[in-house]
Amino acid sequence: MRKLLVLALVGLAAQLVDGALGMAYGLTSSTLLLFAGVAPAAASASVHLAEIGTTLAAGVSHWRFGNVDWRVVGRIALPGAVGSFAGATFLSSISTESAAPWMAAILFSLGAYLLVRFSRPLRANRAAGRLRSRFLAPLGLFAGFVDATGGGGWGPVATPALLVSGRMEPRKVIGSVDTSEFLVAGAASIGFLIGLGSDGFLLPTVAALLIGGLIAAPIAAWLVRIVPAQLLGAVIGGVIVLTNTRTLLRAGELGGPVPALAYSVLGAGWLVALVLAVRALRRTRRARAVAEAALATQPTTPTTPAPAAPAAPAAPAAGPATVTEVAPTPEEPRRLAAAVEG
Repeated sequence: MRKLLVLALVGLAAQLVDGALGMAYGLTSSTLLLFAGVAPAAASASVHLAEIGTTLAAGVSHWRFGNVDWRVVGRIALPGAVGSFAGATFLSSISTESAAPWMAAILFSLGAYLLVRFSRPLRANRAAGRLRSRFLAPLGLFAGFVDATGGGGWGPVATPALLVSGRMEPRKVIGSVDTSEFLVAGAASIGFLIGLGSDGFLLPTVAALLIGGLIAAPIAAWLVRIVPAQLLGAVIGGVIVLTNTRTLLRAGELGGPVPALAYSVLGAGWLVALVLAVRALRRTRRARAVAEAALATQPTTPTTPAPAAPAAPAAPAAGPATVTEVAPTPEEPRRLAAAVEG
């Protein structure tokens, strides 16, 4: 019972992270299950089955908060489902001994990517056009395959790619990626069901992760507007890297001083990434404050309306002309504000 309660709390925390970053539910949950000794295919299968419920709840919550671009969802979800089905079939067909280092390597790489990604500010290209299918379809296919074989990866692959494109608001990127993951998780679960059978799913684990995720989903959709994703991403990335390092060291049969040295180097790198993330967050907030102050203090320019038609000679003299203040469009401050949104 205690183990299931812990798993429910993990599901809750993972969904909060996923809702705030648009990624890391599968990474966090799968990393914990692997750490507990669950077989890679069973861990990924259980996480994806739980994600059917959590992603549905997250998608509805994001839709209610206006965080979803349905055009993007339609063009990335179907290729993502195809990729995840293929990935689940692949992972189900290889042995546990071969799958463990493979899955740990994917999780380690994605965790390292999170560290790098969130240790620096993201520069968005606001002048870019709309996202096209020739970009979204291959992205969804690749992200879906990585997601199923690694036990997570849909968000870490899809979310940064959409953010870097600069063609969507960050909150809509997160909401659209979370919503499209419903089809990805469903397709992966079908692939695992065909490859492993019903015994491949750890149903008590699925139930615990699902309950925690369902509780957190509406909270996460609200927190996406206020949580400092810069710092949270760096923290989660470090946890994933250090946890999966253990599996990789065991697979490589590396002993002696190597594990201590590896953990020391990775720990120092994590600390550096956290410091850089805090600095990037502060710079972004200062730049946003300057932009908002510039918008608020933009001076107004008085303009005089066109004179009215001349009055009849017998009419009394008109009073002084009325001066109307019209604020011009503050282009420069708006560009500065847009530049720091990412």
